[in-house]
Amino acid sequence: MYPNRRTALAVAALLTAAATVVGCERGSSTGAGPSPVGPSTAGCPTALARAEANVQQAERIDISWTGPTSGPTAVSDRSIAYVAQTMTNPGVAGVAKGVIEAAKVIGWNVRVIDGQGTPVGVQAAFSQAIDLKPAGIVIGGFDPGLTEQQLAQADAAHIPLVGWHAVAAPGPSTNPPLFSNITTSVADVARSSADWIIAESNGNAGTVVFTDDSIPFARNKSELIRNQLATCPSVKLLAYENIPIPDSSSRTPQEVSSLLARFQGRWTFSVAINDLYFADAAPALRAADKPGGGAPYNIGAGDGDPSAFQRIDSRQFQAATVPEPLTEQGWQIIDEFNRAFSGSPASGYVAPVHIATAANSNGATSWDPPGYRAAYRKIWGR
Repeated sequence: MYPNRRTALAVAALLTAAATVVGCERGSSTGAGPSPVGPSTAGCPTALARAEANVQQAERIDISWTGPTSGPTAVSDRSIAYVAQTMTNPGVAGVAKGVIEAAKVIGWNVRVIDGQGTPVGVQAAFSQAIDLKPAGIVIGGFDPGLTEQQLAQADAAHIPLVGWHAVAAPGPSTNPPLFSNITTSVADVARSSADWIIAESNGNAGTVVFTDDSIPFARNKSELIRNQLATCPSVKLLAYENIPIPDSSSRTPQEVSSLLARFQGRWTFSVAINDLYFADAAPALRAADKPGGGAPYNIGAGDGDPSAFQRIDSRQFQAATVPEPLTEQGWQIIDEFNRAFSGSPASGYVAPVHIATAANSNGATSWDPPGYRAAYRKIWGR
């Protein structure tokens, strides 16, 4: 897929022979041990074979709709408030777009309220949403633990809540009280992104993980990624970069420059809990004369926004993403609310994981699997 990769890895292997062990450095970054071994001494044949099979399955695009095909018909005249952690997060914004699109089809109104990426902002946005007295509220990409007072107020007002990336697991939640939480399986996303690194590097990579530990969902995902990478001993974790998403544009370029200076050719792959880190990393990589289609090869473990697809297709500092079907998830949120309003249980649907690359995206700017619009229209009678 990447013709220069084997050469880059061979160079990295030569550098390994002369490399010294790197210890822990700086508060936001965790150093790791020796750099990756060469392809001929890959230390995880079983893990490599498993990773290659998993990646091949996840890269398929010939899939059919596996979501709900039955449910309550549309309830009329409802309003939904979408409380966003920050609309600068492309995943949060992409789901909001899907919610608005689906609401127009079912005949509802949507109000999007931006929490601006801070606890105080999210709390204020949630309070504003409650004041609107909507039929339902979306918790868009933030930890409900930040808004315990507002959760209690919504519960007292009998306003159902549907989350997107609000808690680690998909489906209904009792604590916090969510009718449903919409997400792909975080374990599947984490495993797929790590497996892609194992498979593409032939089990030999020097890897950096970018995350936001202030968001429990993101912290859990990055821990799962680290655990999966560790199944291949010859894949080395060079650094764990904790950069809050709202600070990514200001901090990521500086951190990337530092990483390049520290690890040089030993840094061959990266994985981030959100694609936007690579948008912010690109200027620093470009300034260091790194080729857009060369190492470090970067994969986003969410959310697959249009700019990520553009970087992938043009081979500009991102090679792959594990995208959420953002628009589809927006439609699912509306369907879950319709079930809540109708006294029906949550659908329980979890979208399957997918890996998008330049080879299978066909020029698309999002992962928009087929079938869901027609299925939901039929369910709703629209």
